[in-house]
Amino acid sequence: MTEHVDVAIIGAGLSGIGAAHHLHTAFPGRTYTILEARDAIGGTWDLFRYPGVRSDSDMHTLGYRFRPWTHAKAIADGPSILDYIRDTAGEAGIDRHIRFGHRVVGASWSTEDTRWTVDAIHNGETVRLTANFLYVCSGYYRYEGGYSPDFPGIDRFGGTVVHPQQWPEDLDYSGKKVVVIGSGATAVTLVPAMTDRAEHVTMLQRSPTYIMSLPAEDKLAVRLRRLLGARWAYPVVRWKNVITQTLLYQLSRRRPDLVRSLIRTATVKQLPAGFDVDTHFKPHYNPWDQRLCLVPDGDLFRALRRGTASVVTDRIAGFTTSGIELESGEHLDADIVVTATGLRLLAMGGIAITVDGREIKLPETMAYKGMMLSGVPNFAFTIGYTNASWTLKADLVSEYVVRLLRHMDAGGYDECVPVNDDPGVTERPLLDFDAGYVQRSIDDFPRAGSRAPWRLGMSYAHDLVTLRHRPVEDGIMRFSRNRTTNAA
Repeated sequence: MTEHVDVAIIGAGLSGIGAAHHLHTAFPGRTYTILEARDAIGGTWDLFRYPGVRSDSDMHTLGYRFRPWTHAKAIADGPSILDYIRDTAGEAGIDRHIRFGHRVVGASWSTEDTRWTVDAIHNGETVRLTANFLYVCSGYYRYEGGYSPDFPGIDRFGGTVVHPQQWPEDLDYSGKKVVVIGSGATAVTLVPAMTDRAEHVTMLQRSPTYIMSLPAEDKLAVRLRRLLGARWAYPVVRWKNVITQTLLYQLSRRRPDLVRSLIRTATVKQLPAGFDVDTHFKPHYNPWDQRLCLVPDGDLFRALRRGTASVVTDRIAGFTTSGIELESGEHLDADIVVTATGLRLLAMGGIAITVDGREIKLPETMAYKGMMLSGVPNFAFTIGYTNASWTLKADLVSEYVVRLLRHMDAGGYDECVPVNDDPGVTERPLLDFDAGYVQRSIDDFPRAGSRAPWRLGMSYAHDLVTLRHRPVEDGIMRFSRNRTTNAA
């Protein structure tokens, strides 16, 4: 017999554990299961094991709304975040609902039966279950491997080449010359972290990125926890950080020259005298055209001041047996090269989705409120913000799914599906973001629309009103009852 659950959640990472907590709290009697392809809780935070791995957002917004972050450091290391996720799952008993080693490959919706049939591969065999509602929380990273350009001559390099997403546990970089290719969040994390043992670490970038220093410890949060306790201090600090992030983003969009000048001034103060700031820390794009990189307590700048790290801005001509030849003619000697050159995206975990036997091609669908697909019933997914913490959006999506299910219970509905029948809505990219990892894969994703509710917003305040408070019935979300089920 095929097992049936009320809700099937795909992924046991930050989003999936949060989704399960919301559902478990709202509907204690509802059945659910989490299908996780890997053998551990944590998703990205269990996968990434490179030196210094940490959050690129403060933990008062990256943490769950329902569970205060109580550590002193607001910019937290990967192991601490992983413990936070696992503790959340353990305390609520969510871990007992996880099926590890179950990689979902297909999901088929039947209108006649008003249910999903989900196929997963476990130990080389297909496992099948059915569910009333399918909730995809697999993120959008391709876990099999990151993005590495085809560098000329890389095969003749005599040293070690490693991508951060597949960091070897036994890699010893003590006393080695290390070159980190890249300038994004991973690169600016790796460079200072590896200076503790490496002879020297060089960050080789094709073009600069905006980098801001942020205190690793939020002193206001520490004081408020002492005065009010963690439960009351957490929402205050969370909203303080949300407002700060929003104001910075809005100012960056409206007054980019001002923000660029402010970032440059702060950068100059943290670098050695005479450092060529305009070559290495002056991006060609405006702030927040791509995500800003945060460095806790200016650790990257501190490494540059000490001389244990350096930055080179140039293009790679090719690899040699002993390092990297640059287009300028300079040669970088290296024992280890880290290709922090980006990630690869995978829409909906690569699941093949069908509705009544019809294959759903994601680029032909439109995302409703950034969390459901046009023409796909009883289905939701989580994609977080690119200009703020992922979990801010993930929590709101979970809250909306709870509201949606309650509305269906109250009305006796079996099916909900967003329908785009407005010819005036034109298509837009789902993620309007200029980062390379997004642009390489965006055509494989659902589309966004030119106006609400098909436009994917990047404003937490706006989404909070829309997803938490506005009516579920909006004329676009259609509800129906299964006559066969009701008759029975």
